[in-house]
Amino acid sequence: MSETIRELLSEEEVDQKIKELGEVISRDYEGKQVHLICVLKGGVFFTCELAKRITVPVSLDFMSVSSYGDETKSSGVVKIVKDLDESIENKDVIVVEDIVDSGRTLSYLLENLKSRKPKSLRLCTLLDKPERRVKKVEVDYTGFEIPDEFVVGYGLDYAQKYRNLPYIGIVKLD
Repeated sequence: MSETIRELLSEEEVDQKIKELGEVISRDYEGKQVHLICVLKGGVFFTCELAKRITVPVSLDFMSVSSYGDETKSSGVVKIVKDLDESIENKDVIVVEDIVDSGRTLSYLLENLKSRKPKSLRLCTLLDKPERRVKKVEVDYTGFEIPDEFVVGYGLDYAQKYRNLPYIGIVKLD
């Protein structure tokens, strides 16, 4: 089986949106330090670009949480593959994710992180598919709402391919 990719959001559109999100977050956290938790692997491109556009002090940590495998649909099983290196207690935390889809992974992750007693906990996603939501997840900062299509690029993958595309594309399986 092969795939074709059709552009959904251009590199310029993504870049502009990340700039806007950085400005909003900078205003919301003025006078504070923000601790970004990048959800690997997909969130790394977005997190790095977002961090560069936030003007308040930023610290970073990384988690890897899995619920997919090599399929285009979530398996529904969530596991922490890599946990945080540092405590988030009393920190203003923003979880940075590439996409919020069913909400299963983020619901699990946010509950887990709340138990670690951050001062505040918010969620920022580049892409949101609200029509696919199975679990309620409150997204504080959203780049784009997108249709129920399987997307790749800018960190998002299909079977570990296409993460390096500088735009967001829709995968069609041939």
